[in-house]
Amino acid sequence: MKRIKHFVAVAAFSVSALGLGVPGAGAEDWLYPFNGSNLDGWTQRGGKATYRVEDGMIVGTTVPRSRNSFLCTARDYSDFIFEVEYKVDPRMNSGIQIRSASIPSYHNGVVHGYQVEIDPSERAWSGGIYDESRRGWINDLKGNDPARQAFRQNEWNHYRVEAIGDHIRTFINGVPAADLRDSMSLSGFIALQVHGTNSEEPMEIAWRNIRIQDLGRHEWRPLFDGTTLAGWEARPGGEWSVSDGVILGTSVKAEKRHGLLMSQGSFDDFTVRLKFKVSQGDSGFYFRSTPVDHAVGVNGFQVELDTTYETGGLYETGGRAWVVQHPADKKTRWYRKGEWNDLTVSAYGRRTVVRMNGRKSAELVNDTGRTDGRLALQLHGSQDMRVEFKGLERLVKATD
Repeated sequence: MKRIKHFVAVAAFSVSALGLGVPGAGAEDWLYPFNGSNLDGWTQRGGKATYRVEDGMIVGTTVPRSRNSFLCTARDYSDFIFEVEYKVDPRMNSGIQIRSASIPSYHNGVVHGYQVEIDPSERAWSGGIYDESRRGWINDLKGNDPARQAFRQNEWNHYRVEAIGDHIRTFINGVPAADLRDSMSLSGFIALQVHGTNSEEPMEIAWRNIRIQDLGRHEWRPLFDGTTLAGWEARPGGEWSVSDGVILGTSVKAEKRHGLLMSQGSFDDFTVRLKFKVSQGDSGFYFRSTPVDHAVGVNGFQVELDTTYETGGLYETGGRAWVVQHPADKKTRWYRKGEWNDLTVSAYGRRTVVRMNGRKSAELVNDTGRTDGRLALQLHGSQDMRVEFKGLERLVKATD
């Protein structure tokens, strides 16, 4: 067995040398879920890998033909900063789960959620984010050579993970790695993974200096009360109504104007989610938009929502037209034609990420376009239109 060389963990581990200190954060702000002497407060789920405490470290050892194994914290965390050091056998794969869950209704309790990858292979994606038992890779390191080169083989490596709202960032030995906007999970346990293997020879990974800073939580708050159009303004073109918690928009081909249901408030940085179903015609979700006096009625960004597979693209009305376009006749992984679909838009500064049913359908980075404006639901002019919306919500910091 290839064993990890013994090191003594220092409970008050400092990362000031990496330049990653938290402004205003003192030693009293950190929680230490591992007491250094036993595994009290941790629960093993999944496979049969072994976990033991040795010299102030948690050591995980592979077991042949076992499923992935997870040593999970007893409590969940929402917004947090997490730090840990690890040393891994170059032949094995591992990871650290964050905002993860194990519930009977999901694949008989399989552990699922975000995983910060530990990858000592030549691929070198340590610090990337994999969605365990759900969507697979959602932020690999293909285009991040500095992070891929930051991993130190056969040495201790330091991870820092920042999860605040729908923004997750990772750092490996002080080098920025993943930078993800995703709101599928906002809370869950943290877990230390030992990946399954067929190897008969045991392999080990050790973790030490585990600490976490609890930063509260974010929550979804409604933008639509479910019964009225309070907070929204219907502009000429088409008709809008509410029934059973659903906003219904209809229009006829003879109507040349684009119908718009616009938020009365303006937004700059935000994460918004909703459900939509397009039965007829060409619709869209506008953001960072401004009403104007012409038939289209608005200038701004539009997430395309229609009956074709262009759905999920980004269009800039009154500007560059298509900025992210998908072929209308080629099926995409993210769109369920004729059914209810989940849409999430995250727009912060010059970066915008659009997710359709959990899959990224569009992204703008360092974009030159608008940075604030109103939200709007669209009915395209000169078409027979029927589109439905529900569950409009905005992600905000919880105050309790």
